[in-house]
Amino acid sequence: MIQNRPVPEPQSRTFTTQRHVLYVFVFAIIFIVGVWYVKWNPYYHKAFLAASKHSIGTSIIAGQSTLPPAPSWAAAWGYAVAYFKAVWQAVILGLVLGSLVQVLLPQNWIHKAFGQVGLKSTVLAGVAGMPSMMCTCCAAPVVVGLRQRKSSVGAAVAYWLGNPVLNPATIIFMGFVLSWKFAVIRIVAGSIMVFGIGYVTNKISQEETLPVDILPGEEIVGGNLLKRWWQVLWPLVRDTIPAYLVVVFLLGGVRAWLFPAINPAWANNLWALVGFALVGTLFIIPTAAEIPIVQSLFSLGLGIGPGVALLLTLPAVSLPSLIMVKRVFSTRVLVTVAVSVALAGVMAGALATFLF
Repeated sequence: MIQNRPVPEPQSRTFTTQRHVLYVFVFAIIFIVGVWYVKWNPYYHKAFLAASKHSIGTSIIAGQSTLPPAPSWAAAWGYAVAYFKAVWQAVILGLVLGSLVQVLLPQNWIHKAFGQVGLKSTVLAGVAGMPSMMCTCCAAPVVVGLRQRKSSVGAAVAYWLGNPVLNPATIIFMGFVLSWKFAVIRIVAGSIMVFGIGYVTNKISQEETLPVDILPGEEIVGGNLLKRWWQVLWPLVRDTIPAYLVVVFLLGGVRAWLFPAINPAWANNLWALVGFALVGTLFIIPTAAEIPIVQSLFSLGLGIGPGVALLLTLPAVSLPSLIMVKRVFSTRVLVTVAVSVALAGVMAGALATFLF
């Protein structure tokens, strides 16, 4: 016998809707203030530096030197310190937003916007990732939150990739520092990467579209808000941060193997293109750090193709970020994302070699 679901009283539904609107407003305020402080305001000033100096700093890989330090515990510690000095505020903001997505944003609202497996949700999520301008690891907690609130696989992947790859500030820096042709390549190839990989992961995940049958009154909107927030925040920190710290430390320690001394005799061939695309997919950097890295490598003789591959793959994903989101994506999806990012870097690099 099929029982009819109880329909909330109109007064109760009105109260719940009002509470949802209030929660969304609070989330929006926290998002705007946090992103302004961590991203928008600093990047506004950095844009003037990029325009006047044609530089936004030294390469985090080698600093003032031409080569990274030899693999060692000291090299690992030095990179970890430099990296986390650059990203710690964004990491905290990502954890806060990723947890508040699960506490303040109504699940059926997220599902309506990002829960379908078609292209519309994927494009909407990819565009939604652009204003936050986070690196791939700092965006990872928000991706976890979106998946916990029933976004589709493709939409979550597009949001994840859209943050670093289509970051408008980074593209502006790139135009001033490297040249506007690289900025155009980033926009075109990056858009194909973000929306294409999102679309593909939706298809291969074989995830059915969940019916939106969650009535507003059925969601938990009362109770101790701080307690519910902590119950979401602590697992997010516990399941993402320890592995993140360890892998950043290890990658920093062996970066000399990943970024060897550039020899113009081989630095523009197919093997260099493929190799740097793979390195860019695995290695981790702060937001926009790919620009001084590639600028430095160009000065040492790196070819256009491998440089473009790095400009696309370095910010898109990394081994730590893949580990951070493994709780909400299948291994098949994560492998598809990593391989697709590397392939996109190779294809864009090969096209840039042909064109320029």
